[in-house]
Amino acid sequence: MSVLRLPLIVINFKTFSQSTGKNAVSLAKTAEEVASSTNTSIALAVQAVDIRIVSENTSLPVLAQHVDSAVFGSNTGSTLPEAVKDAGAVGTLLNHAENKKDDEFLKNAIARCKETELTTILCAESKTRALAIASFPAKPDFIAIEPPELIGGNVSVSSANPGIISGAVAQVQKIAKIPVLAGAGINSTEDVCTALKLGAEGVLVASAIVKSDNQKNAIEEIAKGANCKCL
Repeated sequence: MSVLRLPLIVINFKTFSQSTGKNAVSLAKTAEEVASSTNTSIALAVQAVDIRIVSENTSLPVLAQHVDSAVFGSNTGSTLPEAVKDAGAVGTLLNHAENKKDDEFLKNAIARCKETELTTILCAESKTRALAIASFPAKPDFIAIEPPELIGGNVSVSSANPGIISGAVAQVQKIAKIPVLAGAGINSTEDVCTALKLGAEGVLVASAIVKSDNQKNAIEEIAKGANCKCL
């Protein structure tokens, strides 16, 4: 059972200088302030090395940006699910466009996360990929639809390709009751509100917040969309 409340905003810190180390802690505290003042559900996807310091300095749920299906033993270089949980993570992103994995990897990783009681958010680049992921024997907790060509840009999936959101929601729900998140280019209140109208139950956002000159204002802009009353 996921500990993440809907509608959900996931801020992906990626590996930007503005969201690494001390800056990661600062951004986490800013996100926590906005989450509290707006009663918005926000989770933070941070680098593995920053999980512990971020989780110790905020009450917001922290996600690992990736885990492997490794177990305790001789697995040099792997990111162990138990290790990220011990550091304070409640879940993980998997299969982001910047770190794509094949089906076998993902099925094994989901199974390991279930053993470790880590929430899984699996990214999908298309409706077809979202449907395939929803059909895995072990289901992820969330599927995030993110067209890779829009990631990091100024044009959002909500405006450029709304059909991919509604289509992914419809196809996934035929298989399992898995909440669908929308990501790629999300940068405004309208983008978030539109995504929710289309059936998404949250958004993934990175550059629009992390690289903003005013991160607090940027988070507030996204939070307004998550709390829009026009659904």
